Amino acid sequence: MSTTTSRTPEPDGFAEGPVRAARLIQNESTTEIPVHLLFRDEPDQTPVPVETTVVARRYGTGEQPRTRAHGPARPVPGTDPGLTEHPARVLPGAAGVLAGAGGLAGGAVTAWWAGALPALAVRALGLPAQVGAGLGPAQWAAFAGAGALGLVGFGGLARGLTGRAWVLGLFGRYRGTVRRTGLMWVNPLLLRRRVDVRLRHWRGHPMPAADGDGVALRVVTLVVWRVRDTARATLGVEDHEAYLRECVEAALARVPVQPPGGARGGPDAAGEALTRLVAAETAPVGLEVFSVRPVRVEYAPEVAAVMHRRRLAELDARQRASVLGSVVDSVEDTVTRLTLRGLVDLDDYERKVLVKDLTVAFCSGRGETGP
Repeated sequence: MSTTTSRTPEPDGFAEGPVRAARLIQNESTTEIPVHLLFRDEPDQTPVPVETTVVARRYGTGEQPRTRAHGPARPVPGTDPGLTEHPARVLPGAAGVLAGAGGLAGGAVTAWWAGALPALAVRALGLPAQVGAGLGPAQWAAFAGAGALGLVGFGGLARGLTGRAWVLGLFGRYRGTVRRTGLMWVNPLLLRRRVDVRLRHWRGHPMPAADGDGVALRVVTLVVWRVRDTARATLGVEDHEAYLRECVEAALARVPVQPPGGARGGPDAAGEALTRLVAAETAPVGLEVFSVRPVRVEYAPEVAAVMHRRRLAELDARQRASVLGSVVDSVEDTVTRLTLRGLVDLDDYERKVLVKDLTVAFCSGRGETGP
């Protein structure tokens, strides 16, 4: 069957180029789709357009370009920009110490001014004789200012420790995180929450799980994790440690774990799958999970006895198959050697009898002495 291709006449002065085959459907037009939109490893974080036009339409059929409406994207927990960790504004500790010392000095001077400072203290400080103006409105105002300065200076002093962070808030609003170490001054009006940002490990209690056949198991896991975003971990959930435990338990319900003595899969494969699931679940709340490894796997109490008997039966059957295979190999080797060396000349019936007698003898010997 031959096919013909149409040629388009070329204008004068142009050489005839390669001929393209005519389209089978003349009234259809298509639009190219970027390949990177079809094969993406990770979901795009850019806002999804409200409408997307269909790639093709046919002219002359009355069909209009179809549009597909997309609803608003489902919000992911912890993605609010206000809950993203950023450094808080703090001052060196020396500023707080100077402010507190200034408040104390101001209080002493005000007391001297009001004549309330003891004479012994006046002589110790080397001050001139007291004025003795009394406690009037000006003196009370000076006392209030000096006291406020001392409270603000000494009350804002904080000590930053290695591996610990302060999450600061004011009237329910997140104001920043302090990861500095040493003495610093923080606004005393801010609410402080201490967060441990060191690498931590958590050994869980026995949690329910199942193997590939659905047999109930009890699994103890070891989780290595740390707080990556203190704002999300503190304000995004009520208790990030409890949230981590719930995520591990939920992952165990979805991932089959190798039972004791099982040959399918393995602890490494189950650990990798658990790590991926738990890391994906806890990332929106500012937690970074490095590994989730099963450290102890045992059958659930309700099926432990049954599975123990089943395991013993499998071991016994495997041992019998191994013994029978070695006996058959020994009998075959013995009969072959006797025949090749010409020690016996056996017909089919005699060969069968000899094989039977050797098999019984070998099996009896294996049963007495063991494999």
